Amino acid sequence: MSADTSAEVTPGPAGAAGSVIHDLGYRRYDGPRLGRAQIIRALAWHSFRSAFGFGRGPKAKIVPLIALAALCLPALVNAYAMSKGNPRLVPYDTYQPTLRDLLMTLFVAVQAPELVSRDLRSRVLPLYFARPIKTIDYPLAKYLAFTAACLVMMEVPLLLLYGGSIANVHGGAAVWAQTQALIPGLLVGLMWAVALAAISLFLASLTGRRALATGAVGIFFLLTFTLAEILLGTEGQQLGPQGPQAPQFIAAPDLAAKVSGLFSPFTLFDGVRMWLGGTDTADGVSNPGGFGAVYALVLVIITALCLAGLAARYRKARLS
Repeated sequence: MSADTSAEVTPGPAGAAGSVIHDLGYRRYDGPRLGRAQIIRALAWHSFRSAFGFGRGPKAKIVPLIALAALCLPALVNAYAMSKGNPRLVPYDTYQPTLRDLLMTLFVAVQAPELVSRDLRSRVLPLYFARPIKTIDYPLAKYLAFTAACLVMMEVPLLLLYGGSIANVHGGAAVWAQTQALIPGLLVGLMWAVALAAISLFLASLTGRRALATGAVGIFFLLTFTLAEILLGTEGQQLGPQGPQAPQFIAAPDLAAKVSGLFSPFTLFDGVRMWLGGTDTADGVSNPGGFGAVYALVLVIITALCLAGLAARYRKARLS
C-alpha cells in the first residue's frame, strides 16, 4: 500500500489553530459486503471446528477425538464379529447406551464451554455485534454449530455400524433390512443432538469461567440421570416383614415408574424412542405407552426453555 504524506490544512475558527487531515493513502475496501447471513455461516463454521479443537493446539483435540473413537469402537467390533458369521450385535437405535451416555456427557461438558464461555469471559461480544447481525444471530450460530457437532458424535458410529453390517450380509433384502433398522437410529441421534446442544450451551453460558461451566454441565447430566435411575430402581424394593405369607415385593405404581423417567434427558430420550416404536429399553425406562407423549412434551419444553435462556443470556451480555 502506498502512503501519501500530503496534508490538507483546514482553516479553523478565528484565533484557533487549523485542523489537519492526514491522508495516508490506505486502500478502501470496495468488494462485496456479504451481510448477516454470511456472518452467521462463518461464525457457525468456526464454532463447529472449535467443537473438535481444530484451529487450536493439540490438547484441544484430545477429548472430542478420543470420545468419537471410543463411540466408534463398538461398530468396529461388530463388523469383525459379523465377518466371523455372527449376527449384528449392536442395535442402531440404542447403540451402546451406557457408553453413549457417558461419552456424550463428557463431550458436551468439555466442548460446550469452548463455544460460549470464552467469548463471554473475554468480553469480545461487542466486536461481533458491531457487525450487521442481530442479538439472536450469535447464539443461533453457536447452537447450529454445536448441534452439528453432536450429530457427528452420534451419527458417525451408526454409519460405521451400518457400513460394517451391509459389508457382511448378502442380498438386497438383507441390505434393505439393515437400512430400515438404521433410519430410526439416525432419527434418535438427531433427537439427542438437538436437545443436548440446547441444554449444554445454556448451562455453559451461565458463567464465563470454563471450569465452572464444565462442572455445571457435567454435574447436571450425571445427577439427573442418577436421580432417575434411583427412582426407577425403587419399583421392586423389598418392604414389610419376611415370611411365606408376607408379600416379598411391593411394586411401585405404574404411573410412578413412568414419571421417574422424566427427571433426566437420557431417560427422556429413551421414553420418547420407545413411544415412537422402539422396543428394547436402554436406560431402564419401562415402555411408557401412551404416556410417551408426556415424555416428548417435557423434552420439547426443556429444549425450548434452554434455547430461550440462551438467547436471553446474550441479550444481557450485549447490554453489559
